[in-house]
Amino acid sequence: MHKRQFLGTAALAGVSATLSLPARAAADNGPTLLTVTGAISKPNRGKLDPVRDQMMYKQKLSFERAHGFDYAALNALPAIAIKPTLEYDAKPHGLSGPLLVDVMKAAGATLHGTTRLVLRAVDGFAVTVTVAQATAQRYIVATHLDGAPMALGGLGPLWAVYDADKVAEMAAKPLAERFGLCPWGLYHIDVQA
Repeated sequence: MHKRQFLGTAALAGVSATLSLPARAAADNGPTLLTVTGAISKPNRGKLDPVRDQMMYKQKLSFERAHGFDYAALNALPAIAIKPTLEYDAKPHGLSGPLLVDVMKAAGATLHGTTRLVLRAVDGFAVTVTVAQATAQRYIVATHLDGAPMALGGLGPLWAVYDADKVAEMAAKPLAERFGLCPWGLYHIDVQA
């Protein structure tokens, strides 16, 4: 091999390896499970991409910047364990994950008592809770059910939920009416200050 050809090939291999580093680094992180938009100060991604963000695009969401959480980022936050009685089998189940308010803080969300959090599930179901309500009822972003990660197709992979058994006004309601503001399959939160 000629010296010039060897050096050219080596240089191209070095450039190719350097260019592929961000792709490898991105692949080391898991997929985004939760996207937080709206009144946030710590975005880690840009605006909605109609191709990459198909589900959000089809659900008519729009944003200029967002904070995306993968599974590792959510699990890096301090976890809270709760054990509410669930409507699906009328039995107590262990749920764990970070406090919803802590997830919002990690995204740099504006957190006044009246700040509204629009919680959206993968099927498009959306509810609104205030930061005051999320704090008082100790909402968590559950990542685990009975010690195991929650799967898509079940209640997960994320569920915005609280221990309804420990909230007096909710515990007084029939079991089927306690979790109306708790979307399972949570994937998007819009912070409205």
